[in-house]
Amino acid sequence: MNSILDFFLHLDSHLFTMIIDYGVWIYAILFAFIFIETGLVVMPFLPGDSLLFAAGTFCAGVVNDAGQTAELNLYIVLISLAVAAILGDSLNYYLGKTVGLKVLAWKVFGRTLVSEKHIDKTRNFYAKHGPKTIILARYVPVVRTFAPFVAGIGEMHFGKFIRYNVIGGISWVLLLVLVGYFFGNLDFVKNNFELVILGIVILSITPMIIEFIKSKTRKKE
Repeated sequence: MNSILDFFLHLDSHLFTMIIDYGVWIYAILFAFIFIETGLVVMPFLPGDSLLFAAGTFCAGVVNDAGQTAELNLYIVLISLAVAAILGDSLNYYLGKTVGLKVLAWKVFGRTLVSEKHIDKTRNFYAKHGPKTIILARYVPVVRTFAPFVAGIGEMHFGKFIRYNVIGGISWVLLLVLVGYFFGNLDFVKNNFELVILGIVILSITPMIIEFIKSKTRKKE
């Protein structure tokens, strides 16, 4: 756990080392990270937002104290990671549609994990709000990983899902990589990279926190 946290907080130094050590294979590694984070419902803790930001920073070129330069190709990063994000969500949707209900039907202490009533609510929710959810979920850690899986369980039409999956995946990668590309090498960002990464995470989960507080308030009312 400590190693994951260290990797997350010091993405800049770890990514620098990986670019130098692995050369062109770094693109495959980044692809795998994004694909796994979006494609496997059991991997919501991987640093998707911060990894895209850091990758964008390296697309502009980063020089360390020893004078070494690590640089990624902006176009390869944008295209490959957008494809990874789209394929990842598609796999997650497929898993939700094919095995999701079977998993939810498992019984623990004689009770199913999720009742049929809640599954019906999920279907109705995705019938009404599915497209918006698929796009907005891209920008919220953890929710990003669960949304396509739940869309599959909710039997959202695949044609509709894939359209908004493509829009969400491209916009998510484009926004965060380009923010890193244009602002990642500013002196303030370079000198406070850990704080910037934490700021990105806090900003990403703020909508989820606000919605949680609102739901609690509505219940009390």
